[in-house]
Amino acid sequence: MTTRLTVAQALVRFLAAQYTERDGVRQRLISATWGIFGHGNVAGLGQALVEYGDDMPFHQGRNEQSMVHAAVGYARQSNRLSTHAVTTSIGPGATNLVTGAALATINHLPVLLLPGDIFATRVADPVLQQLEVPYAGDISVNDSLRPVSKYFDRVTRPEALIPAALQAMRVLTDPVETGAVTLALPQDVQAEAYDWPDEFFAERTWTVRRPGADPTELAEAVGAIRAAQRPLVIAGGGVHHSRAEEALAEFAAATGIPVASTQAGKGSLRHDHPQDVGAVGHTGTATANELARQADLVIGVGTRYTDFTTASGTLFEQQGVRFLNLNIAPYDGHKLAGQPLVADARSGLTELTEALQLHTHRVSGTYIDEYSLDKERWEQRVDACFEAEEPDIRPTQAQVLGALDALADESDVIVNAAGSLPGDLHKLWRARSRDQYHLEYGYSCMGYEIPAAIGVKMAAPERNVWALVGDGTYLMMPTEIVTAVQEGIAIKLLLIQNHGYASIGGLSETVGGERFGTAYRYQSDDGTYTGAPLPVDLAANAASLGMRVLRAKTVRDLRAALAEARAADTPTCVYVETETADTVSGPPPAQAWWDVPVAETATRPSAVKARELYERHVSTRRRHL
Repeated sequence: MTTRLTVAQALVRFLAAQYTERDGVRQRLISATWGIFGHGNVAGLGQALVEYGDDMPFHQGRNEQSMVHAAVGYARQSNRLSTHAVTTSIGPGATNLVTGAALATINHLPVLLLPGDIFATRVADPVLQQLEVPYAGDISVNDSLRPVSKYFDRVTRPEALIPAALQAMRVLTDPVETGAVTLALPQDVQAEAYDWPDEFFAERTWTVRRPGADPTELAEAVGAIRAAQRPLVIAGGGVHHSRAEEALAEFAAATGIPVASTQAGKGSLRHDHPQDVGAVGHTGTATANELARQADLVIGVGTRYTDFTTASGTLFEQQGVRFLNLNIAPYDGHKLAGQPLVADARSGLTELTEALQLHTHRVSGTYIDEYSLDKERWEQRVDACFEAEEPDIRPTQAQVLGALDALADESDVIVNAAGSLPGDLHKLWRARSRDQYHLEYGYSCMGYEIPAAIGVKMAAPERNVWALVGDGTYLMMPTEIVTAVQEGIAIKLLLIQNHGYASIGGLSETVGGERFGTAYRYQSDDGTYTGAPLPVDLAANAASLGMRVLRAKTVRDLRAALAEARAADTPTCVYVETETADTVSGPPPAQAWWDVPVAETATRPSAVKARELYERHVSTRRRHL
């Protein structure tokens, strides 16, 4: 039996019938589609979404990049078991997807991209917005999505949709390979009819597997842990993707091994778990980083070991330190010349715990006492950063976070990606639930926060979802505020005004750049941006987009505004201007180095001094072989 439909109609019907299953839980794989329509998709996918609107919910976006961010936020909150599709026209609509696609792929988060494309038949050539390539007739701007997609196909004939769609679903549900998946759809093919086999539209359930460890690798891992005197677990994002938090807590409690976390892994243990020692790496805590420097075995669980985690190869100082890498991806399992334990994080941790309990293995009480005391000292430093002895003055950024920390409970989710906030949050935030800390730091993409918060709220409408945004990030992409207002998605926006790129300004100062081009100020006579702050009213801008705005001038105002926003059932913004100078209540400085190369030759004293310091740090770098 066959059914005659256009390619676009067939694709929508196919997507509506795809499901995932893990641990006995079944759900829609593609639960909705985002779109902005133009001539490249309005008559194809646009018409199909009207035709089959009962099967495929639709959300109207304002920017193609931010639509991908919303889909990614939804996918992460859904444990990668459900995501959204994103459709665009050809030309700039399609190329606007590239940044979002890179973010999704780098963070191993599934999203389906459906950009329109030029005519497959080439009867209209060149069409509006077409890139002409003299040496190749089969290239379009959509080819820019190839390097940032985990799977890419261009559907140039109707029947080619069948294998392309099935491969797309395979990659989206693969816990190793998942990321952005692109099906480029020529606008003439979208509207072309074909007799489709009815089996194509049958419900399919894609099992998201949990592979266990190879027995030999497991035995070697147990041996390595038993031989270690100062082991340290580094929990990465794979712990969350696998829902391995309970398994990690059981492993840590049984063995006494302390657990540090990357940006993606923070919250793998609650902040008050005895074995949680906080953030590790350049934005880490003094407690975790000192443990890392003295560790003789580093047990990476679901981590990619980015340069922030390893302090650009300078953090793990102990002579003879070895790495045991529990990871579902063999590529990551072999990093740092590590001993791989290729398995799903939950499965692998459970197997390790059971095997170690047979030997009643536990680290020494002296080691536990040492890191427990250091953890207590760090918590005292956090308290000092959060404390505001004078509630009627302008808050520091750390005090802003402290006010929110005092208000939040397990139901709150904080979303952030870029600027100075990730460093402060990684060091200071006290994660109360496995999914409270939603930091996108694989790509650290400015503009992610607001649309991602919308996606998170869609996936978890019962939660309080906060987008934490600085002025630089806000100006990049505030447009989806309109979407939140339009659809009544009650996200909370905490908008912090510090008049510039604070994070890069600080970095610029340390590498001899003298904060050049990082402040939002008028130009001075010498051409530098050192004049008065710009009279930009971001709160008024948010209000003009339809959001309710609460202004806070002092710490006292801030506490009241945050409480009011948290109770609101409409999209609400809390706007606060912070102190820009470092104060006693500011965050602790970096506890580990990060490699940003400094000019090798310069005449300005700041750059010369920065280079001297850089060379001292570089001399401590090592390759783990």
